[in-house]
Amino acid sequence: MRKIESIEALEALYGSPGAAALRKVADRLTPLYRKWIMTSKLCILSTVGREGTDGSPRGDAGPVVVELDPKTLALPDWRGNQRLDSLRNIVEDGRVSCLFIVPGSNNVVRVNGTAWLTDDAALRARFETKGRQPATVIIIEISEVYTQCARALMRAQTWSGEDQSQGLPTVGQILAEVSEGAEGGSEYDAAWGARAADTMW
Repeated sequence: MRKIESIEALEALYGSPGAAALRKVADRLTPLYRKWIMTSKLCILSTVGREGTDGSPRGDAGPVVVELDPKTLALPDWRGNQRLDSLRNIVEDGRVSCLFIVPGSNNVVRVNGTAWLTDDAALRARFETKGRQPATVIIIEISEVYTQCARALMRAQTWSGEDQSQGLPTVGQILAEVSEGAEGGSEYDAAWGARAADTMW
C-alpha cells in the first residue's frame, strides 16, 4: 500500500479549492456566524497534547458556548468522567478546534484557535445551572471560523429520523469486555440513568 508522504503528492490527487471555500473564512464572529454558533447546543472539541489527540462532545441545554467578544468564546466544562483528557491537553498545548452542530442542518461551523482554562468565579457563576457551576471554563481565542461542506452529513443521512442505535452494545457491556469481566455489565447500565440525572450539571 502506497503511503503519501508529501504535500505535493497529496495535492496532486485533488483539484484546487473553489473560491467560496477560501472566501468563507473569517477571523472573528460575523453576525451570521454568531447566529449559527449561538443556535448550537452541541460541539465537538478537538485538542492535542503530549499523550496524543482527543475529541470530546460538549453539549448544553442552551447555547453550548457564550461569546465574550467577537474573537473569544467561553465553553463551560460540565461534569463528565473526570479523565480530564481535553483539559490536560489544553494546559499543555492550547491548539483547539470545535465543530458546531445544529440538528436538522447538514452544515457544520468550524472554529480553530487557541484555548486556555480559568476558574474565574464571576465567569463560572454566569453558567450556574440548578445551583451548580462548572469547575472550569475553557476560553477559546478564535483564529478562524468557517462553514464545513454539507456532504458528509448528507452521505450519512444524519437527520433522516432513522434510529440506527438498535443492537448497539451498552456502555456496561463494553466496560465488561475491556475489563475482562472485572467491571461493568448489567449493574453499570442499571445504575447509569439515576447517576446521570444526579450529575448532569
